[in-house]
Amino acid sequence: MKLETAALILAKIGNPTRLKIVRMLVRAGDQGLAVGAIQKKLKIPGSTLTHHISHLKNARVIRQERHQATLYCIMEFQQLSKLVAYLTEECCKEENSQDSGA
Repeated sequence: MKLETAALILAKIGNPTRLKIVRMLVRAGDQGLAVGAIQKKLKIPGSTLTHHISHLKNARVIRQERHQATLYCIMEFQQLSKLVAYLTEECCKEENSQDSGA
């Protein structure tokens, strides 16, 4: 993952409402949640939810699928996994400069 992509995703999920949506969709698993169910749980207007979903879709954190009359939001777990891997890939690789100078 590129730095710019990671920064975009973090910026988009950095909003409290969007982070709630992401966490709901992670809990829901691969089947996702109906938009109406998300709206009911968050107790926000449909237009506000649409705005937040749009940001998450643009960052490719979620996708939407229609099943008959119901629109579902589904977490893009591969994208989330790539972000976590990017954030942790350098873990413990930095030399501890405090040890060498003491």
